[in-house]
Amino acid sequence: MAIIHLLDDDTAVTNACAFLLESLGYDVKCWTQGADFLAQAGLYQTGVVLLDMRMPVLDGQDVHDALRQCGGTLAVIFLTGHGDVPMAVEQMKRGAVDFSAKNR
Repeated sequence: MAIIHLLDDDTAVTNACAFLLESLGYDVKCWTQGADFLAQAGLYQTGVVLLDMRMPVLDGQDVHDALRQCGGTLAVIFLTGHGDVPMAVEQMKRGAVDFSAKNR
């Protein structure tokens, strides 16, 4: 089964999303650092990345660009609390599957 990767520096978000997705039967792996995820991303050929836009060191756009540059095949969905329409359009043009806002 494909893995859903949750990449967000807010562990409360990753824990809540992981709980929900695992209760629905999905395999989930949580990441809090873009560099850690990218170091392992080549091991995963199928799956989805739920990616936050604003993170320290490597932001979501940096991670998305790095995945594209290495020919990554994971589908990218942005789930962010810091997005707007121009940002969403840009990431969709770059190959993201979806761009959604966190509502707190």
